[in-house]
Amino acid sequence: MQLLNCDCPNLDISAHLDLEKTPCGVQGQFPITQNVTALEGSAANMTCRVDFNDNTSLQWSNPAQQTLFFGDKKALRDNRIELVRASWQELTIRISDVSLADEGQYTCSLFTMPVKTTKAFLTVLGVPERPEITGFTSPALEGEVITLTCTTSGSKPAAHIRWFRNDEEVQATAEVRASGKSFTVASSLYFQVDRGDDGVAYTCMVEHVSLSNPYMTTEVLEVHYAPHLEITHSLIIPQEGQYFKLECVSSGNPIPEPVLWSKDGGELPDVERMIVEGRELTITALNKTDNGTYRCEASNHLGTSSAEYILFVYDPNAIGQHGPDHALIGGVVAVVVFITLCLIIVLGRYLARHKGTYLTHEAKGSEDAPDADTAIINAEGNHVHAEEKKEYFI
Repeated sequence: MQLLNCDCPNLDISAHLDLEKTPCGVQGQFPITQNVTALEGSAANMTCRVDFNDNTSLQWSNPAQQTLFFGDKKALRDNRIELVRASWQELTIRISDVSLADEGQYTCSLFTMPVKTTKAFLTVLGVPERPEITGFTSPALEGEVITLTCTTSGSKPAAHIRWFRNDEEVQATAEVRASGKSFTVASSLYFQVDRGDDGVAYTCMVEHVSLSNPYMTTEVLEVHYAPHLEITHSLIIPQEGQYFKLECVSSGNPIPEPVLWSKDGGELPDVERMIVEGRELTITALNKTDNGTYRCEASNHLGTSSAEYILFVYDPNAIGQHGPDHALIGGVVAVVVFITLCLIIVLGRYLARHKGTYLTHEAKGSEDAPDADTAIINAEGNHVHAEEKKEYFI
């Protein structure tokens, strides 16, 4: 195809015109449109313009090729479609409350000879419904395997679902089903619950191009589990005459109640001094008769738990206020005594060793003597007094 040598602004080659047979003035008479994207339920404006028009009418047609407006004349009886602006250079219409069925390719026609047309595609985004979490019946039992399923319908394109355990994202499996032009998306979590899941918030988040902020829904889990008990005490070293408290600290859901206290396998022996208030056992004035094993027990519908504490009451006269200091001093004294004994032993061995050396030097030189008398005479340092030291044996 050979273009004519003329200045024709806004020429769209995609019109497939035979430019060799079309005057330049007619070539400028070409409709211009733009694709439009709208949310389902909102309004969409469709605009068709022409730069050069010699009083030729513009027309809008829907994807089914039904005429909507010819100039300012409405052709299709649809109350949702109304005229916004009609002139020789522009034809703009508005489609209110658009639905997915309105999506498609619209045609703007300029009734020249031949008729010139251009297309504009209306894309309708299906807004997803707010998500719903199903598949969980509260409460769950510890060890039970449950399924949480988050579902949203009506999205186009398909929505994206994310799961969070409190603030931490967790992975799930997703399924997408087409329903006409829209999609239903379901995302499921499978897990075994434990007591750590009690009170945990599982949140389903739906993200979609049509949403400025994602949709979210949350399910807070309630998990029932068997009790666990521990006993705490108010004194490290309980002494006679002191005020003493034991507390039975319990965990479990439902909360295990009531708490039962016992001593050495039987009832509390002195209810006037041993006062039970809820989970606490208070002994107002300790004495030696309070020694023994104290036990607390509680249960819920999932089980029973117990805890024990062995009480030994100390004599305050035997344990002074500075008892730990005396123990430290005793330890230091023991170390000093041990070191002293070691020094005495080492010194004794040293003296014994040097005494032997003196005797050996005194007899030096007598090793080769033929007899005892000669050895005494030859001994070093004994030549002068040899006769005095000589002894005779008969």
